[in-house]
Amino acid sequence: MSSVPQYLTGDKQGIKAFLDKFDVFLFDCDGVLWSGDHVFPGTVETLSLLRSRHKQVVFVTNNSTKSRADYKKKLDSLGIPASVEEIFGSSYSAAIYISRILQPPPHKRKVFILGESGIEAELDSEGIPHLGGSDPAFRRDITPADYQAIAARDASMIDPEVGTVLVGLDHHVNYLKLALAYHYITGPNQATFLATNIDSTLPSAGALFPGAGSMSAPLIMMLGGPGREPLSLGKPSLRGQISLRPQKGVHGGRSREHGYHLWDRGRVGRHVGRLDRCGQ
Repeated sequence: MSSVPQYLTGDKQGIKAFLDKFDVFLFDCDGVLWSGDHVFPGTVETLSLLRSRHKQVVFVTNNSTKSRADYKKKLDSLGIPASVEEIFGSSYSAAIYISRILQPPPHKRKVFILGESGIEAELDSEGIPHLGGSDPAFRRDITPADYQAIAARDASMIDPEVGTVLVGLDHHVNYLKLALAYHYITGPNQATFLATNIDSTLPSAGALFPGAGSMSAPLIMMLGGPGREPLSLGKPSLRGQISLRPQKGVHGGRSREHGYHLWDRGRVGRHVGRLDRCGQ
Protein backbone atom coordinates (compact mmCIF):
# COMPACT_ATOMS: atom_id res chain seq x y z
CA MET A 1 0.00 0.00 0.00
CA SER A 2 1.48 3.37 -1.02
CA SER A 3 1.87 6.15 1.50
CA VAL A 4 -0.16 9.36 1.29
CA PRO A 5 1.93 12.30 0.01
CA GLN A 6 2.78 14.87 2.64
CA TYR A 7 2.69 18.43 1.28
CA LEU A 8 5.19 20.65 3.07
CA THR A 9 4.48 24.10 1.63
CA GLY A 10 4.37 26.54 4.54
CA ASP A 11 5.15 23.81 7.09
CA LYS A 12 8.52 24.93 8.53
CA GLN A 13 8.79 22.07 10.98
CA GLY A 14 7.83 19.55 8.33
CA ILE A 15 10.41 20.97 5.91
CA LYS A 16 13.11 20.85 8.58
CA ALA A 17 12.24 17.25 9.47
CA PHE A 18 12.30 16.29 5.80
CA LEU A 19 15.68 17.94 5.13
CA ASP A 20 17.18 16.35 8.23
CA LYS A 21 16.52 12.90 6.77
CA PHE A 22 18.86 13.39 3.81
CA ASP A 23 22.46 14.39 3.20
CA VAL A 24 22.40 14.43 -0.61
CA PHE A 25 19.80 15.80 -3.03
CA LEU A 26 19.85 14.72 -6.68
CA PHE A 27 18.13 17.05 -9.15
CA ASP A 28 17.17 16.44 -12.73
CA CYS A 29 17.87 19.53 -14.82
CA ASP A 30 15.98 20.19 -18.07
CA GLY A 31 12.29 20.65 -17.38
CA VAL A 32 12.79 20.51 -13.61
CA LEU A 33 15.10 23.39 -12.66
CA TRP A 34 14.68 25.22 -15.95
CA SER A 35 13.08 25.06 -19.40
CA GLY A 36 15.10 26.51 -22.25
CA ASP A 37 16.54 29.70 -20.80
CA HIS A 38 13.79 30.13 -18.21
CA VAL A 39 14.69 29.22 -14.62
CA PHE A 40 11.68 28.04 -12.67
CA PRO A 41 10.72 30.18 -9.65
CA GLY A 42 12.31 29.00 -6.42
CA THR A 43 15.15 27.06 -8.05
CA VAL A 44 18.05 29.24 -6.89
CA GLU A 45 16.47 29.80 -3.47
CA THR A 46 15.92 26.07 -2.92
CA LEU A 47 19.50 25.21 -3.85
CA SER A 48 20.79 28.00 -1.58
CA LEU A 49 18.67 26.68 1.29
CA LEU A 50 20.07 23.17 0.86
CA ARG A 51 23.64 24.41 0.76
CA SER A 52 23.07 26.57 3.84
CA ARG A 53 22.05 23.36 5.62
CA HIS A 54 25.32 21.72 4.45
CA LYS A 55 23.54 19.39 2.06
CA GLN A 56 25.27 17.98 -1.01
CA VAL A 57 23.60 18.96 -4.27
CA VAL A 58 24.10 16.85 -7.41
CA PHE A 59 22.78 17.86 -10.83
CA VAL A 60 21.87 14.69 -12.75
CA THR A 61 21.11 14.61 -16.46
CA ASN A 62 20.62 12.02 -19.18
CA ASN A 63 21.55 14.54 -21.87
CA SER A 64 24.58 12.83 -23.39
CA THR A 65 25.16 15.56 -25.97
CA LYS A 66 26.70 17.83 -23.30
CA SER A 67 29.75 17.29 -21.12
CA ARG A 68 29.98 18.39 -17.49
CA ALA A 69 31.87 21.49 -18.64
CA ASP A 70 29.04 22.29 -21.07
CA TYR A 71 26.48 21.95 -18.28
CA LYS A 72 28.57 24.18 -16.02
CA LYS A 73 28.37 26.89 -18.68
CA LYS A 74 24.61 26.38 -18.92
CA LEU A 75 24.15 26.64 -15.16
CA ASP A 76 26.34 29.75 -15.04
CA SER A 77 24.30 31.39 -17.81
CA LEU A 78 21.12 30.75 -15.84
CA GLY A 79 22.53 32.17 -12.62
CA ILE A 80 22.57 28.79 -10.85
CA PRO A 81 25.76 28.36 -8.78
CA ALA A 82 27.42 24.98 -9.40
CA SER A 83 30.79 23.31 -9.75
CA VAL A 84 31.77 20.73 -12.35
CA GLU A 85 32.12 18.20 -9.51
CA GLU A 86 28.41 18.64 -8.70
CA ILE A 87 27.33 17.68 -12.23
CA PHE A 88 26.70 14.03 -13.08
CA GLY A 89 25.76 13.36 -16.70
CA SER A 90 25.15 10.11 -18.55
CA SER A 91 28.21 10.66 -20.77
CA TYR A 92 30.42 11.02 -17.70
CA SER A 93 28.77 7.99 -16.12
CA ALA A 94 29.54 5.93 -19.21
CA ALA A 95 33.15 7.12 -19.31
CA ILE A 96 33.64 6.18 -15.66
CA TYR A 97 32.08 2.77 -16.23
CA ILE A 98 34.33 2.00 -19.19
CA SER A 99 37.57 3.20 -17.60
CA ARG A 100 37.09 2.08 -14.00
CA ILE A 101 34.74 -0.90 -14.09
CA LEU A 102 34.79 -2.43 -17.58
CA GLN A 103 38.54 -1.79 -17.92
CA PRO A 104 38.94 -3.27 -21.42
CA PRO A 105 42.34 -4.79 -22.28
CA PRO A 106 44.90 -2.55 -24.03
CA HIS A 107 44.17 -4.03 -27.47
CA LYS A 108 40.40 -3.37 -27.09
CA ARG A 109 40.34 0.08 -25.51
CA LYS A 110 38.75 2.02 -28.36
CA VAL A 111 35.08 3.01 -28.20
CA PHE A 112 32.87 3.37 -31.27
CA ILE A 113 30.38 6.16 -30.58
CA LEU A 114 26.90 6.80 -31.82
CA GLY A 115 26.50 10.20 -30.26
CA GLU A 116 27.69 13.76 -30.00
CA SER A 117 30.66 15.73 -28.66
CA GLY A 118 29.54 15.46 -25.02
CA ILE A 119 30.41 11.76 -25.06
CA GLU A 120 33.75 12.43 -26.75
CA ALA A 121 34.71 15.05 -24.14
CA GLU A 122 33.98 12.75 -21.21
CA LEU A 123 35.83 9.81 -22.78
CA ASP A 124 38.77 12.16 -23.34
CA SER A 125 38.66 13.13 -19.66
CA GLU A 126 39.18 9.46 -18.78
CA GLY A 127 41.84 8.92 -21.43
CA ILE A 128 39.70 6.57 -23.52
CA PRO A 129 40.38 6.52 -27.30
CA HIS A 130 37.33 6.66 -29.54
CA LEU A 131 36.04 6.95 -33.10
CA GLY A 132 32.73 7.71 -34.77
CA GLY A 133 30.71 10.31 -32.89
CA SER A 134 30.96 13.80 -34.35
CA ASP A 135 33.69 12.87 -36.87
CA PRO A 136 32.46 14.17 -40.28
CA ALA A 137 33.89 11.03 -41.93
CA PHE A 138 30.95 9.07 -40.49
CA ARG A 139 28.28 11.64 -41.35
CA ARG A 140 27.61 10.42 -44.87
CA ASP A 141 25.70 7.89 -46.90
CA ILE A 142 26.94 4.33 -47.07
CA THR A 143 28.44 3.30 -50.42
CA PRO A 144 28.72 -0.05 -52.25
CA ALA A 145 32.43 -0.01 -51.41
CA ASP A 146 31.56 0.38 -47.71
CA TYR A 147 29.44 -2.78 -47.80
CA GLN A 148 32.34 -4.71 -49.27
CA ALA A 149 34.89 -3.32 -46.81
CA ILE A 150 32.71 -3.94 -43.75
CA ALA A 151 31.87 -7.50 -44.84
CA ALA A 152 35.57 -8.20 -45.45
CA ARG A 153 36.44 -6.56 -42.11
CA ASP A 154 38.86 -4.27 -43.86
CA ALA A 155 40.85 -2.32 -41.24
CA SER A 156 39.97 0.90 -43.07
CA MET A 157 36.36 0.37 -41.93
CA ILE A 158 36.45 -2.05 -38.96
CA ASP A 159 39.06 -1.09 -36.35
CA PRO A 160 40.25 -4.29 -34.59
CA GLU A 161 40.96 -2.31 -31.39
CA VAL A 162 37.31 -1.34 -30.82
CA GLY A 163 36.03 -3.19 -27.75
CA THR A 164 32.98 -1.10 -26.87
CA VAL A 165 30.04 0.41 -28.73
CA LEU A 166 28.53 3.34 -26.82
CA VAL A 167 25.18 4.75 -27.98
CA GLY A 168 23.80 8.12 -26.95
CA LEU A 169 21.62 10.75 -28.58
CA ASP A 170 22.98 11.27 -32.10
CA HIS A 171 21.52 14.09 -34.20
CA HIS A 172 23.31 12.63 -37.23
CA VAL A 173 22.55 8.93 -36.82
CA ASN A 174 22.65 7.14 -40.16
CA TYR A 175 22.81 3.74 -41.83
CA LEU A 176 26.62 3.71 -41.94
CA LYS A 177 26.98 4.24 -38.20
CA LEU A 178 24.36 1.59 -37.41
CA ALA A 179 26.02 -0.90 -39.76
CA LEU A 180 29.43 -0.36 -38.18
CA ALA A 181 28.04 -0.62 -34.64
CA TYR A 182 26.26 -3.86 -35.51
CA HIS A 183 29.39 -5.44 -36.97
CA TYR A 184 31.54 -4.33 -34.01
CA ILE A 185 29.10 -6.04 -31.64
CA THR A 186 28.49 -9.24 -33.63
CA GLY A 187 31.81 -9.70 -35.45
CA PRO A 188 35.18 -10.84 -34.15
CA ASN A 189 35.50 -7.65 -32.09
CA GLN A 190 32.62 -8.88 -29.87
CA ALA A 191 32.30 -5.30 -28.60
CA THR A 192 30.41 -4.59 -25.39
CA PHE A 193 27.08 -2.86 -26.10
CA LEU A 194 26.52 0.18 -23.84
CA ALA A 195 24.08 3.11 -23.84
CA THR A 196 24.32 6.46 -22.09
CA ASN A 197 20.60 6.04 -21.39
CA ILE A 198 17.55 4.38 -22.89
CA ASP A 199 15.04 7.26 -22.83
CA SER A 200 12.72 6.66 -25.77
CA THR A 201 11.84 10.34 -26.12
CA LEU A 202 12.93 13.76 -24.90
CA PRO A 203 10.88 16.92 -24.38
CA SER A 204 11.59 20.10 -26.32
CA ALA A 205 9.51 23.12 -27.36
CA GLY A 206 6.43 21.62 -25.72
CA ALA A 207 6.59 18.38 -27.70
CA LEU A 208 8.35 15.00 -27.64
CA PHE A 209 11.22 14.02 -29.93
CA PRO A 210 13.32 10.84 -30.34
CA GLY A 211 15.58 10.22 -27.35
CA ALA A 212 18.83 8.30 -26.96
CA GLY A 213 16.91 5.04 -26.58
CA SER A 214 15.64 5.50 -30.13
CA MET A 215 19.24 5.36 -31.34
CA SER A 216 19.90 1.95 -29.77
CA ALA A 217 16.47 0.50 -30.71
CA PRO A 218 17.47 -0.49 -34.28
CA LEU A 219 20.57 -2.27 -32.95
CA ILE A 220 18.47 -4.16 -30.40
CA MET A 221 16.20 -5.37 -33.19
CA MET A 222 19.15 -6.38 -35.36
CA LEU A 223 20.65 -8.31 -32.44
CA GLY A 224 17.46 -10.30 -31.87
CA GLY A 225 15.15 -8.09 -29.83
CA PRO A 226 14.34 -8.41 -26.10
CA GLY A 227 17.24 -9.68 -24.06
CA ARG A 228 19.83 -7.97 -26.26
CA GLU A 229 19.46 -4.49 -24.81
CA PRO A 230 22.57 -2.45 -24.01
CA LEU A 231 23.70 -1.81 -20.46
CA SER A 232 22.31 1.65 -19.70
CA LEU A 233 24.54 3.98 -17.68
CA GLY A 234 22.27 6.99 -17.17
CA LYS A 235 19.18 7.40 -15.00
CA PRO A 236 18.00 5.26 -13.39
CA SER A 237 21.20 3.18 -13.29
CA LEU A 238 23.28 5.60 -11.27
CA ARG A 239 24.27 4.04 -7.98
CA GLY A 240 27.23 2.08 -9.27
CA GLN A 241 28.79 5.16 -10.83
CA ILE A 242 28.03 7.60 -8.01
CA SER A 243 29.42 5.14 -5.49
CA LEU A 244 32.77 5.53 -7.24
CA ARG A 245 32.85 9.08 -5.91
CA PRO A 246 32.90 8.61 -2.11
CA GLN A 247 34.10 12.17 -1.68
CA LYS A 248 30.59 13.26 -2.66
CA GLY A 249 29.02 11.39 0.22
CA VAL A 250 26.25 9.78 -1.86
CA HIS A 251 24.81 6.97 0.23
CA GLY A 252 21.68 4.94 -0.50
CA GLY A 253 19.71 5.61 2.64
CA ARG A 254 20.46 9.33 2.83
CA SER A 255 19.80 10.50 -0.74
CA ARG A 256 16.75 12.08 -2.32
CA GLU A 257 15.99 12.42 -6.04
CA HIS A 258 13.79 15.13 -7.56
CA GLY A 259 12.20 15.54 -10.94
CA TYR A 260 12.69 12.23 -12.75
CA HIS A 261 10.09 10.77 -15.06
CA LEU A 262 7.63 8.46 -13.30
CA TRP A 263 9.13 5.60 -15.34
CA ASP A 264 12.52 6.38 -13.75
CA ARG A 265 11.56 7.29 -10.22
CA GLY A 266 11.04 3.90 -8.60
CA ARG A 267 14.14 2.49 -10.29
CA VAL A 268 16.27 5.46 -9.28
CA GLY A 269 14.96 5.06 -5.75
CA ARG A 270 16.03 1.45 -5.60
CA HIS A 271 19.51 2.52 -6.67
CA VAL A 272 20.09 5.56 -4.46
CA GLY A 273 17.60 5.11 -1.64
CA ARG A 274 14.18 6.69 -1.87
CA LEU A 275 11.90 8.07 0.81
CA ASP A 276 8.68 9.04 -0.96
CA ARG A 277 6.88 11.07 1.66
CA CYS A 278 7.01 14.53 0.15
CA GLY A 279 4.61 15.95 -2.40
CA GLN A 280 6.47 17.42 -5.34
